Amino acid sequence: MKTLFPLLLFVIVMSCKNDKKDTSNYADEKLDVTTSIYPENIIKVFDAHGGVDTWNDMQFLEFTMQKPNGDEVTKTDLKNRKSLIEMPKHTIGFDGENVWLKNKDTTQYKQNPKFYYNLMFYFYAMPFVLADDGIIYQDAPSLEFEGETYPGIKISYEAGVGESPEDEYIIYYNPETHKMEWLGYTVTFFSKEKSKEFHFIKYSNWQTVNGLVLPETLTWYKYENNLPTEKRNDLKFTNIKLTKEKPNPQIFEVSEGAKIIE
Repeated sequence: MKTLFPLLLFVIVMSCKNDKKDTSNYADEKLDVTTSIYPENIIKVFDAHGGVDTWNDMQFLEFTMQKPNGDEVTKTDLKNRKSLIEMPKHTIGFDGENVWLKNKDTTQYKQNPKFYYNLMFYFYAMPFVLADDGIIYQDAPSLEFEGETYPGIKISYEAGVGESPEDEYIIYYNPETHKMEWLGYTVTFFSKEKSKEFHFIKYSNWQTVNGLVLPETLTWYKYENNLPTEKRNDLKFTNIKLTKEKPNPQIFEVSEGAKIIE
């Protein structure tokens, strides 16, 4: 008995230690909390495009847009949204604090760099940019177009989120595949007030890049009474790079000879 009692005591103590260790490690486990953050309908849309977890694993996105005046290449750090846009005659950058512009010749840039520096990234990276913090989701009336019905999810922002917190978006998705088909959006950057006028983009020619389903073609439509009417123009996206490797942060720094946009 003298030998048995210390042995039993040792077993009990070690068992308690092991139980305590398992409990403390539980907090360190990587848990999937997606379902507690987003509504079910937007989760299905995210999943149809490869999933939010896959998107969150990515660090860098690059794409080329084929424009009439030459190719336009956009590079974005997905974690801090620093960006660089190389155009034939201009370069626009965002270093995390300042938007800057560099003219490559005497041609003046006609748009507002602060409005444009992340505009096309935002359109292209749908629906995943709508998984950002500070977003409010609501059901929206379905879109009826050419005999098809697309359920809608309305997206708005909490006060103070981004350059244009008054912006609103509506994702319209295929009810069978849950892939995004249309985007309705308002523009409030210049007025700083909510707008009731929605513009429309059709998404098509999906391609899979590193596990994520991204569009090759965005088609802008004319609109009337907050509904798309007829096709206006296409914009093609090529040379897509989507990686888990961090980009060189120096590429986003203010270029020599560039102007900081106030």
